Amino acid sequence: QVQLVESGGGLVQAGDSLRLSCAASGRTLRFHIMGWFRQAPGKEREFVGSVWSDSKTSTYADSVRGRFTISRDDAKKTMYLQMNSLKPEDTAVYYCASGIQSTISVRTTRAYSYWGQGTQVTVSS
Repeated sequence: QVQLVESGGGLVQAGDSLRLSCAASGRTLRFHIMGWFRQAPGKEREFVGSVWSDSKTSTYADSVRGRFTISRDDAKKTMYLQMNSLKPEDTAVYYCASGIQSTISVRTTRAYSYWGQGTQVTVSS
């Protein structure tokens, strides 16, 4: 089992930056893909980005590529989401997730077995 806890959310203005953290506990994250998803009110949960266990291979949604950066520190069992140039449309609850790496697309929720409770990010215009 892996337990995930997000932190770092808050209320910011458009153009600001914010860094989210995802602290993991439980079993090792070795061979785990880790990712970020978000869900706005009335919308489905959508993929934001992910990073493989090698910490070198990352994937991003088109809507955040170039503005958001994911990193992970397995020694600290922590993953980060650096969000720059935030826009009002980035407003959502952000969830971190992890799962054993497989052939399932990292852009789908099916690739992840463990989920955090989420942290709210609100970007005002």
